[in-house]
Amino acid sequence: VQLQASGGGLVQAGGSLRLSCAASGLILSSYVMGWFRRALGKEREFVAAISWRSGRTDYADSVKGRFTISRDNAKNTVYLQMNSLKPEDTAVYYCATKDGLRNVAYRTDYDYWGRGTLVTVSS
Repeated sequence: VQLQASGGGLVQAGGSLRLSCAASGLILSSYVMGWFRRALGKEREFVAAISWRSGRTDYADSVKGRFTISRDNAKNTVYLQMNSLKPEDTAVYYCATKDGLRNVAYRTDYDYWGRGTLVTVSS
């Protein structure tokens, strides 16, 4: 499985960005796609996840109500719509995929990772 994240950039606080993650290779319907981020000097943290099969979503408390994860199964692509961005959202964002719905917030459970895309939110 190969993952390609894109869509990062520089945006002012309060603005919006949409990240995309295109998946290729063998994608099983049981897979979950997650977004994680790592800010400078911090560990990689969970942002959101979505089930390929059911569309069930999970979010970190810090992004609930502002970020929306969605998928396009026909394109094997997952999106992260980020609204009302804050300077503390500045980070490198990574997409990753794993099999199964358990522990979607645990980065160590994910098997495949894409290269990150940088999101910078200015104040």
